[in-house]
Amino acid sequence: MVAVLRSGKEYTPVLPIKLGQQGAFPDAPLQHALERRWLHYAFLSRDSEWGMVANFSYLGPDEASINDDLQRCTSILLVYRRDFGWESTQFNAETLYPLWSAFKRPHAFATPYPYRVVSTADSPGVDFSLQRTSRPCTSQTAPFDRWQYLRWQSETGVIAHGDWRFGGETHPDIDAIGYHERVRGYWGWRELGGWVFGFANDPRIDAADAPPPAALVFTLIQPPEPKDAATASVMVWINGRLRCHFPRRNIDVVVRGEMDRDEVCQVPELSNLFGVPPMQPVPRRLLITGHLGDNRVVLDGDKDLGPFLQKATAEVPDRPTSSPSWRKMGWTHGSRVTRKTSCRPAQNAANAAGRIS
Repeated sequence: MVAVLRSGKEYTPVLPIKLGQQGAFPDAPLQHALERRWLHYAFLSRDSEWGMVANFSYLGPDEASINDDLQRCTSILLVYRRDFGWESTQFNAETLYPLWSAFKRPHAFATPYPYRVVSTADSPGVDFSLQRTSRPCTSQTAPFDRWQYLRWQSETGVIAHGDWRFGGETHPDIDAIGYHERVRGYWGWRELGGWVFGFANDPRIDAADAPPPAALVFTLIQPPEPKDAATASVMVWINGRLRCHFPRRNIDVVVRGEMDRDEVCQVPELSNLFGVPPMQPVPRRLLITGHLGDNRVVLDGDKDLGPFLQKATAEVPDRPTSSPSWRKMGWTHGSRVTRKTSCRPAQNAANAAGRIS
C-alpha cells in the first residue's frame, strides 16, 4: 500500500505489529517427538441424552524426519447416547479445517461458526454451529520429571446446536453446552502418569447466547516424579467470567469403588491392539473439594451442578472421606498424598459446601 502526503511525496506506511499468535498455538513448527499440541472439545446435551468428546493432537517429528514439512495429526471423536453407550471413530476422523477454537483472534462472542467431525465410516459424527459465551481461564503449567511439562487453558460455556450421527442414523437440531481446551507441552506418557479432567456447566440459560450461571473445570495429572509435584487445579466461572481459581495445593481428590470391567467400554475397537499394559481400574465415584480463603467448592460425580455452588450455610450431607472405602489420589497443602485406604476426615458440613462469594 502506498500513501501520498499533502506535499505530494509518496511513502509506504508501516502496518501495526500484531502481538502474540493469531491462532490457538504459536505459528512455529514442532521440533521433537515428545512435543505436542492438543485441541480438545466436550459437550453434553441439555437433556443429558447425548454427550461427545473430540480431540485433535499435533505431534512432533522423530529424528529421521525432523527436516520435513509434514504435519502429524491424529483426530478422534467419541459420541455417547444414554441407554446405548459409546460409539467412536478411529484416530482418523475427518473435520473442517481450520478447526474452530475459542482461542483464535479475533473471535467475537455469540457468533456461530461451523464445526464438523465425522468418521471415515460415516458414523459417528457431529455437525454443529459453535459460539462462545464466556472467557477463558488463566493458562497454567505443570512441570514434572525434570524437563517435561504440560500447559493448558480452558473455556466453558461453549454453545453447540446441530446434528448428531449415531448408529448410522442422524438426530437433528440438538442443543448442547460444553467446553473447549488447548494443551501444549513436552511429555512422555509414562512420565505423565494418570490424567483425569472434566467440566460441568449449569444448563439453566435464559438466552441462547447467554453464558451459564456457573461452570467448573478440573484437572489432575499424576506424574511419578517429582514426589512433591503440584499438578491439580479447579476453576470456577460465574456468568461467563472466571471467578475463582483454586490452586493446585488447595485441592483434594478422592475416589470410591470401582466400575465393573463389563461396564467399561474400550473404544475405538482397534485400541486393544496397542502395545500398552492393561488400564487401571476405573473409579465408580469421584469427589473433588477445593478451598481458597472463604471460598469452597465441591464437585461430586454423583450430583448435578446445582449443589456445587451453594452458600456455606446450605445443608450438605456428610462426606464419608474418612471411610476406608474412599481413596485419596490428589494433593493438598503442598504434600503428596498417596493412594491409600485411609484419608483425612471431612470438614464440617458448612466447610464442605461449595461457596463462591
